[in-house]
Amino acid sequence: MTKIRSVTRLIDPQPVLEGAGVRLKRSIATRTLDYLDPFLLLDHFGSDRPEDYLAGFPMHPHRGIETVTYMLAGRVFHRDSLGNSGSIQAGDVQWMTAGGGIMHEEMPQPVAGKMYGFQLWVNLPARHKMMRPRYQEIASAQIPEVLRPDGTRVRVIAGVVDGVQGAVRDIVADPTYLDVTLPPSITFTQPVPNGDSAFAYVFEGQGAFGAAQAEQVRSTRLAILEGGDVIEVRTGDQPVRFLLVSGKPLGEPIARYGPFVMTTRDEIEEALRDLRNGTFVR
Repeated sequence: MTKIRSVTRLIDPQPVLEGAGVRLKRSIATRTLDYLDPFLLLDHFGSDRPEDYLAGFPMHPHRGIETVTYMLAGRVFHRDSLGNSGSIQAGDVQWMTAGGGIMHEEMPQPVAGKMYGFQLWVNLPARHKMMRPRYQEIASAQIPEVLRPDGTRVRVIAGVVDGVQGAVRDIVADPTYLDVTLPPSITFTQPVPNGDSAFAYVFEGQGAFGAAQAEQVRSTRLAILEGGDVIEVRTGDQPVRFLLVSGKPLGEPIARYGPFVMTTRDEIEEALRDLRNGTFVR
């Protein structure tokens, strides 16, 4: 017998300044919500003001995580220590496994003055922290879209919806990452394995998440969904668009320092020594 998950917490994004001076809205990795295992960070970048993002993220390191960048508008130029380079544009996804160490830069390039999208950090289990780095760039046209008879649209970035496999595969944490758009006056359901962490980030409109005593979640807020194996969302007189992300918790300790997320403080110190000694990228 299925059980519909309930909203256990609502998170208001906090404004942060990152990189060389990029303004972001952060929902995970704040004082309110430090970590939702295995998800380490969620940033929403969105502005019509180029001064909010043009400084970008010059070359910087990562270790112990996977980063996911999903674009809605504008584009970002990427270059890394593996030799990859190129731009991700509206609808594209960049999935980077930092593993044992990667250096990269992300420089925004607005289109018609707009820059919108998301970055998610996913933890790597201890046994994979020092794996070989890798990089996937998925064009918008490669991301399947499920269109249900009631008008629901789901872009399947990772995971499975109605038997349709997402475009991004072979990710260590094996998460589900969906971009869901619901028209007014419908009910949407999506199974999620019992025990998996799950959240919805509403970025357009509003919807009711949960069962009989559903919680109205409006843009822009993050809802943590717990206690069942089905997610249900209902719309009233307006549509809603949200990210739906879920994954199996690792249940391991974390030690974090900026762009490094390891399991012990000693491993963080090792990353800092490698960076100083020029041995970070192996």
